[in-house]
Amino acid sequence: MINYLIKKIGYAVLILWGVVSLIFFLFNVIPGDPTRMILGQHTDSASIEMVKKDLGLNQPLWKQYVNYLNDLSPISVHNNRDADSYFFLDKSKYRHFAKLFAIGKTTVVLKYPYLRRSYQSKKEVSLIIAETFPNTFILAFTAIFIAAVIGIFLGVISAMKKDKPADRIILLISSLGMSLPSFFAAILIGWIFAYLLGNYTGLNLTGNLYEIDAMGNGKYLALQNLILPALTLAIRPLAVFIQLTRNSLLEVLSQDYIRTARAKGLSEKKVLWRHGIKNALNPVITAISGWFASLMVGVVFVEYIFGWKGLGYVVVDSLNNYDLPLVIGVVLTIAIIFVVINILVDIIYTFLDPRVKLYAA
Repeated sequence: MINYLIKKIGYAVLILWGVVSLIFFLFNVIPGDPTRMILGQHTDSASIEMVKKDLGLNQPLWKQYVNYLNDLSPISVHNNRDADSYFFLDKSKYRHFAKLFAIGKTTVVLKYPYLRRSYQSKKEVSLIIAETFPNTFILAFTAIFIAAVIGIFLGVISAMKKDKPADRIILLISSLGMSLPSFFAAILIGWIFAYLLGNYTGLNLTGNLYEIDAMGNGKYLALQNLILPALTLAIRPLAVFIQLTRNSLLEVLSQDYIRTARAKGLSEKKVLWRHGIKNALNPVITAISGWFASLMVGVVFVEYIFGWKGLGYVVVDSLNNYDLPLVIGVVLTIAIIFVVINILVDIIYTFLDPRVKLYAA
């Protein structure tokens, strides 16, 4: 287990390094100037040079890249004497750090990864992520909960009514759900339930989890704003869970131990609940874990269409504003979530199915 985790963490570090490097160099080869996005198109060259110096954009690209990796790394190397050095140990940036050792002008420190500040808002990227991550988590968790409960329920009914009208209707719904892209489903659901039927449903096309009341006295919990984006996000995993539950349950019910249980005189209800569903849910639970990771990283279109201020909404907004630190910070967070959940899924599956072993080789 320990060897497996070490190997997986090593792979994760390489993946994250690749993600950061790809985005960093991609932003520096595509047309665009973040200083003009900050100051406007009709600004003077002196102001542009001043902002470039402040952001470190006047340095060679390789030096910008090395310094960004140095900021991200928990263990980093700095110049502790020359305030004009590009690698100067700026205590205003690294608020939480501990000096490990120093050799001459060079100091090695242990710190929290520094994601820098947003070009547009001047706010620390880590604070922006901390504010928006809970919204994305709540949306993804609600969507996966809806998909799991309804999907397993319909999957069981479909298996028990195999080849009957109910089974065909459920499979048709499942096929439609799997073929419906999330961005199109978001537009369709928003148009129907918020625009056409808004007077009856009381649902809005856009809204956040917390809204400010009309009197401006404070925030209140607006759960109704969660309904439409959660339903939209749940459509595809729900369709997958229906078919996976149905196929898994049909396979389990054809096993010899099920026939033995029936031969012993157990009722069909007991056979189904004690032996059938319990053993059929192993692959479904694994799929739920994997889909939760996918929902956490795939909420971009849904959040933006419904105006849900989560990580997806922030990353689209930062791309429009050419806000490199915010883009890298959000994408890096999403990549970490995906990697961590996949490792946890592998570990959890070993407890669900004793036949599965973790190998470091």
